[in-house]
Amino acid sequence: MPRRPSQPSRPVIDPVVLADLVAGSADDLAPAADLDGVRLTDVDLDRVELRGARADGSRLDGLRAREADLRHLTLTEVVLARVDVPVVQGVRSRWRDVEVRDARIGSAELYESTWQSVHLVGCKLGFVNLRGATLQDVLFTDCTVDELDLVQARATRVAFEGTRVRRLDVQASTLQDVDLRGAELAELVGTDALRGTTINAAQLGELAPLLAANLGISVVD
Repeated sequence: MPRRPSQPSRPVIDPVVLADLVAGSADDLAPAADLDGVRLTDVDLDRVELRGARADGSRLDGLRAREADLRHLTLTEVVLARVDVPVVQGVRSRWRDVEVRDARIGSAELYESTWQSVHLVGCKLGFVNLRGATLQDVLFTDCTVDELDLVQARATRVAFEGTRVRRLDVQASTLQDVDLRGAELAELVGTDALRGTTINAAQLGELAPLLAANLGISVVD
């Protein structure tokens, strides 16, 4: 009798609890800034410059900008809410214990970044480039994503709940305990890299032609 598949390990996500924050201003958002215990509300800028900055135990509630430079940014115990930025450059950034809520982001270049315990809730995302990134304990809840690029990424305990992903690319990635059952996938690229993922029966039926082609199987009626 075939062994019953085990359930994947869930992402370990602890709520980000912030207290006694100090009010900040848009002037605090500068390259190499050190934001510790700061709360910023309803910031409206043409461009956000946070390259090489660090934010610890802080909250940004409402940001509108044309673009944001977050390259090499380090976020630890941070809440980002109502962020509306068409273009984000966040290459090689580090995110740990971060909650992103109700964000609207068009294009996010986040390749070779490190995400640990990151929860995205109610976000509308366009192209998200996480090529070569390391993801551990990441959860997408009630999000829509046009394209999620995980080529050559290492992902452990990543899950989707009530989330629609138009195109998911996992070519040459290393996946462990990645739960796709809560994702509505319109297109999946890299079926040969799906080891370590969990899908449901309906998704298996949809992926069957791709899986057969990858194995060199011809299906002829």
